[in-house]
Amino acid sequence: MTAIRVLIADDQALVRAGLASILGSEPGIDVIGEAADGEEAVARAKRLGPDVVLMDIRMPVCDGIEATRRLLAAGPPGPRVLILTTFGDDEYVYAALTAGASGFLLKNAPPEQLIDAIRVLAAGEALLAPSVTRRLIEAFARLGPSASPPTGLDELTPRELEVLSLLGRGLSNAEIAAALVVESSTVKTHVNRILTKLELRDRAQAVVAAYESGLVEPGAETRKRV
Repeated sequence: MTAIRVLIADDQALVRAGLASILGSEPGIDVIGEAADGEEAVARAKRLGPDVVLMDIRMPVCDGIEATRRLLAAGPPGPRVLILTTFGDDEYVYAALTAGASGFLLKNAPPEQLIDAIRVLAAGEALLAPSVTRRLIEAFARLGPSASPPTGLDELTPRELEVLSLLGRGLSNAEIAAALVVESSTVKTHVNRILTKLELRDRAQAVVAAYESGLVEPGAETRKRV
């Protein structure tokens, strides 16, 4: 198998060194570069072509949210962005998701969770740590439904709207299949059609769309992986 190419962006040299040490010893993962700020992260990502970027939020020159937005502005193909966050970054979670981040992980997560998260994102999925998901929902509770729902929502079939609602609650394909009493392959087809019709990058953005459209109300049950 081809190794997953990872770029580490963090303004603290010790953090970058620690992450590089953890990932460098893991089979199938190749750390191809580091960046000390968001602007450098964008430049190096465009030059090196990583599969996954580990992106800190608070960095000088250009923060992680703006760097994520610049990296993904041209649309796919592009790297998957895994935001490394702390409990003090609540206000940034929604902004990073809408910028195109595919996953969030707390900086105090154990190494095995970091490795798993990188593999999940590289496989095209999305990942939100449970505590981050709860904080995201709380943010939506404060903001309320968006005045401008995602475009293309009226193109979804009733079943696709139902699947989108379950996605917003954080259910996996298998859990959605069980809830709707259908095959997992059928759910996967519905999810792909939803992403295409709403022009969404991945399931993380589908979660945002579900809340912005009012399909899911804050307080709904959530799972770890979305």
